[in-house]
Order: sequence, then structure tokens, then C-alpha cells
Amino acid sequence: MNNESLLTKILKSVFFKKATGKAGKYAGNTAKLFDLAKQAMGKLNTVGFAGNMAEFQNSVGLLIRMIRACASGEYKSLPWKSLVSIVAVLIYFVSPIDIIPDFLPVIGITDDVALVIWLFKSLSGDIAKFSEWEKSKKTINIG
Repeated sequence: MNNESLLTKILKSVFFKKATGKAGKYAGNTAKLFDLAKQAMGKLNTVGFAGNMAEFQNSVGLLIRMIRACASGEYKSLPWKSLVSIVAVLIYFVSPIDIIPDFLPVIGITDDVALVIWLFKSLSGDIAKFSEWEKSKKTINIG
């Protein structure tokens, strides 16, 4: 199964559709956003990532920081549609039952990786703007 067909199956799956349905409700609720960030961070820290998964971990970490910054009101430049997309992907990520169940060693995270790669390609401009904002904030705090 190539990545494109896996991604197509994920995006059309009942699991992703449910995540997308919940995403709007989460995106408009600060407490739910912080809770989702906590759940995603917990999964990121407990799932056994094999091999070269550092880039995936960094990518999910960036998404978590984005929703935290939006939820706290610190970062206000993320379009609503982009926030909802990020939230949908993180809801899918934290769900143990999805197109490839996470309890399957190594392969169980494949669908999550494909979805995160798709999101980064889809929202590359918004993610780049957030990264620049985050870097400038660190520079201000250090300097």
C-alpha cells in the first residue's frame, strides 16, 4: 500500500470523519484544547517510537505548541480552518482505535505519521508563520 492510498483511506475513514466532526467543538473551547494538548503529549511520550521517529515527534510537538498558544490567546494569527484541521489530526492521533490500531507494534503509528505529513504539507504556510513567531518570542525572552 503506497502512502497516497493510505492517506486517501485515512481521510475517507469513519475515524477521521469523527475526529473532524469533534474538531470544531474542541477548537472553540479553551479547556478542551488544553486537554487535547495534554493527551497528545502523553501519547507522544508513551508510544514506543522505533527508528527515525524524531522528526515525527518534533512535528507533533509543534502542533501541540500551536494549539496551546492559540488556546492561551498568545498566538492569534492561525486561521480558524487551520486550527480545526490541526485539532482533527490530534484527535485522530490520540485515538487508540483508528484505521491502523496503535497497539500493533511499529505499524500502528503509520497512519498517524501519514496524516501528520499531509497536514504539514497542507498547512505549510501557517506552520512556517507560527515557527517564526515562536522563534521571535524566544529571542525576545532571551534578549
